[in-house]
Amino acid sequence: RVGATSYVVEDDLLPNARYLAPVVQDMQLVLFDLPGGPSNLPDAATAAALADVGRMQDLTYTVHLLDDLRCDPRLGDQDPSLHAARRVVDLTRSLAPWAWVGHLDGRAVHTAGFPAVEMAGWLAQATRAVELVEASIGAPGLLAVENLEGYPGDFVTPVVEKTGTARCVDVGHLWLDGRDPLPYLEEALPRCRVVHLHGVAARDHASLAHTPSEHLDRVVHRLIDARYAGVLTLEVFGGDDFWSSLAALEASVHRYRG
Repeated sequence: RVGATSYVVEDDLLPNARYLAPVVQDMQLVLFDLPGGPSNLPDAATAAALADVGRMQDLTYTVHLLDDLRCDPRLGDQDPSLHAARRVVDLTRSLAPWAWVGHLDGRAVHTAGFPAVEMAGWLAQATRAVELVEASIGAPGLLAVENLEGYPGDFVTPVVEKTGTARCVDVGHLWLDGRDPLPYLEEALPRCRVVHLHGVAARDHASLAHTPSEHLDRVVHRLIDARYAGVLTLEVFGGDDFWSSLAALEASVHRYRG
């Protein structure tokens, strides 16, 4: 299922869903909720309308959680990131999302250089955070943990293995770090529910038009060979980057077919 973000047209979630439904099979809800500021969290009416679009046009949804997940031992399940995750899950549950996508908060161990002693503590709290979010979702394997740029490519793997949750492989983040994404993708495929594709140029999340065709082909062709049945999100923003990325993806598929 090819997907796009909810920021292809300069409008709210519902107009983007209506615009994208004839073109893609999934839309990733990119949400924000700023304290004392703007928020695009869907109310009940918006969620119902999004669900109607999904049913009528075979459009699924992936939902990106607001905050990087952590479970501060001093706060337990009252950690603000977990409170925010539960709120998003509750607001979007009626959409029956393909996946809720989340990052793990690794800033403390990243700053410290990933020392073994601190990594053990990090793993325990990250595992607990994932378990609590999955409990809120109420079904196994619907939380997809995403890799971030600037971290070892397998940083989230121990948490995924301990919890049995799903994976979201962000290929663009691996390209941004100068890594070959194929080994990480190969390792993640059995539990991979979502793949993010975006190019790297003067900024991250650029059009795939900036990606050398041989780099794009290695990823796309491997997914085809593996008969990957998850969501492949073109994680770019704005119409120009979306349409040029979709054209690059279609060209890669055409090259595969010869």
